[in-house]
Amino acid sequence: MNFILETLQVLLLSLWYNIESFIYFFLPMKKKNVTGEVVLITGSGSGIGRLMAQEFAALGTVLVLWDINQDGMKETARLAKESGASRVHYYVCDCSDKTEVYRVADQVKREVGDVGILVNNAGIVTGKKFMDAPDSLIEKTVEVNTMAHFWMYKAFLPAMIANNHGHLVSIASSAGLIGVNGLADYCASKFAAVGFAESVGLEMLALGKDGVKTTIVCPYFINTGMFDGCQTKWPTLLPILDPKYVAKKIIHAVLTDQVFLLMPRSMYLITALKKIVKIWKEIGRYFIVKHLSFIHY
Repeated sequence: MNFILETLQVLLLSLWYNIESFIYFFLPMKKKNVTGEVVLITGSGSGIGRLMAQEFAALGTVLVLWDINQDGMKETARLAKESGASRVHYYVCDCSDKTEVYRVADQVKREVGDVGILVNNAGIVTGKKFMDAPDSLIEKTVEVNTMAHFWMYKAFLPAMIANNHGHLVSIASSAGLIGVNGLADYCASKFAAVGFAESVGLEMLALGKDGVKTTIVCPYFINTGMFDGCQTKWPTLLPILDPKYVAKKIIHAVLTDQVFLLMPRSMYLITALKKIVKIWKEIGRYFIVKHLSFIHY
């Protein structure tokens, strides 16, 4: 009975996440104050990571930048200070290396303090079809896009749970909701990232840690250079996204404790249609099996 009740609870919470995102689609929400919060952003040496750092800096936060590109982080730190960050710290760290993550995380805790907002942003893409992608690149894609999230949560979530305060931000992708031709390894890594973040978010609620928030970001392709050469067949429905627009939307989602952020807005409809089709398939399968069972007996 407990198993059934717990399963039902998880399903209802997951449903509420989707309903909440739909509500945010129409209604403005009150923004929280993050002044003085320690914000750690991985992959902050360029692209969306750098833009998010600038946006958070303007809110008076303490920034902790992680990347494998030290020169890129130095430039991000300079821009963040110009944007108003109270303090900026940066560390070279390969988030796919568990040992390195734990080592640098301990350094951050000693030198800066507990992280209040964790943004898992670092990501890579091979840009190759599955059978053409070398095993080493596939492994690296999963290590950076998925496993790094595990190690980052392990390192910084305990303090959030102890304080019942914090925010976990997963920069995933629309490719973590719908499969994309030619991006099999990338899609798999992002599907895993979405499922992991959603599951941990549900764990926090089940533990009564409602002060630890979760935001899962699933944008379509962003014009940052990561997807150079990618084109969209339906630019009106699924446009290539502007990086500054994406960064501002992510910050807004964090400030309003929005659980799911899909971009562009048409992704909400596309995702809903996918779920509806899946439900009807399951209903059809149920009636077929029931009919065949009736004939058998």
